[in-house]
Amino acid sequence: MEQLSGLDATFINVETRNAPTHISGLAIYDQSSAPNGRVTFKGILSNVESRLHLARCFRQKIVRVPFGFDHPYWIEDADFDLEFHVRHIALPKPGDWRQLCIQVARLHARPLDHGKPLWEMYVIEGLDGVEDMPPGSFAVMTKVHHAAVDGVSGVELTAAIHDLEPEGAPPEADDEWIAESEPSLLELALRSTVNNIRQPFHFAQVLGEAAPPAIRALLERRFYAVGSEEDEDEPLEVPRTRFNGKVSPHRVFEARTFSLADVKQIRKSVEGATVNDVMLTLCGGALRKYLEHHGELPLDTLSAFAPISTRTADQAGTAGNQVSGMFVRLHTDEPDPVRRLQKVYRTTLDSKQVAKAVGARSMTDVTQTMPGALAGLSGRLIARTGLMSRLKPIAHTVVSNVPGPQVPLYFTGAKMVGSFALGLPMEGIGLFHAVPSYNGAISVCVTACRDQLPDPALYAECIEDAFRELREAAVS
Repeated sequence: MEQLSGLDATFINVETRNAPTHISGLAIYDQSSAPNGRVTFKGILSNVESRLHLARCFRQKIVRVPFGFDHPYWIEDADFDLEFHVRHIALPKPGDWRQLCIQVARLHARPLDHGKPLWEMYVIEGLDGVEDMPPGSFAVMTKVHHAAVDGVSGVELTAAIHDLEPEGAPPEADDEWIAESEPSLLELALRSTVNNIRQPFHFAQVLGEAAPPAIRALLERRFYAVGSEEDEDEPLEVPRTRFNGKVSPHRVFEARTFSLADVKQIRKSVEGATVNDVMLTLCGGALRKYLEHHGELPLDTLSAFAPISTRTADQAGTAGNQVSGMFVRLHTDEPDPVRRLQKVYRTTLDSKQVAKAVGARSMTDVTQTMPGALAGLSGRLIARTGLMSRLKPIAHTVVSNVPGPQVPLYFTGAKMVGSFALGLPMEGIGLFHAVPSYNGAISVCVTACRDQLPDPALYAECIEDAFRELREAAVS
């Protein structure tokens, strides 16, 4: 039995029916590389079963502490049933990209069953109408709760069920899997009592260590902004847009894929810029075009929250969340795409300096040491009252860049030919951009509340147009 960290437990505490807190990966496969040129559902079940030991979250479920007095625990599920988690469906004819997006959005909108290990896998056939995909392709959508994985550990989870060659085999398990019985109420009560006595002292210590550098960094950042000719007219407040309201339980999904080589070429137009800066600029350009189309573009710039992984080398292969983040101005008030990239680069440099000064692990440390009863109560209160959609906006979207492997991967012998991701729209920020890369390609994947983004195909066109403009301006 292992207790969830404070940050992992936060994703349990803030979850609501309208805002479930799982993330999903979507991959498309060419089965012609598999033995006999065909993959069967039985073969997929056998493949996944042989790899369950490679990721603990596959067979772990949560046990809640009575009345939410402490963070929940992970236990090995004695009733684990693989066929509950791995499911087989098919798209109706003609099986095109639009139908795949609709199906994936519907599946992503459904909360996971908290009485089971927090993941589901859908094998989706009937993709014959998806453009640029080989005949007979199939997709696999994997939903995993954010309490179990972050973006980086999600990539590691993907690696666990894939091979580097069509006929790869998983390593054998070192130990035999042993199921656990659920702890008694008395045991949970005793553990929570001890933790809630001990944690306030650790919490105060962490706050004491984090506060001085945070205040100093923010003051230095403010003085820099006031003294900079470039930034002297920056807004003091984040403008409210359609993406800052309450979210419905319905989701939409769209994605566009680009050459990673093209993105790296674009970044050369601004000295020091990164791939992440280019993708932030692209997302800002798409937002600018979309809101301009609807006559809703604010005069002030929009902003994004960008997660930053704090996972160290010795934490590789572990589940859970090791993440901090930064707020980034997207400079949507700048019409010139290259100048926008220049400004985004300076902004991310500034934000990274603040994050570094505060300490990369501060968010993890603060949430871990906050008393479980207080953390659980505050998280549930914020979620159930929809407080985040009523307060002043803090950002308009999340942009999560998750670098993936740059070599081909194989699942049950089938070659992965497309990689996408779905994030978690939430109260107050109903638009999520996931930016996964794989084997020389990089995608912008949009997950949003359907009420806030009723026309996802239009937004996808805005992404394409923004990329074309940025590429043409960068190479001219």
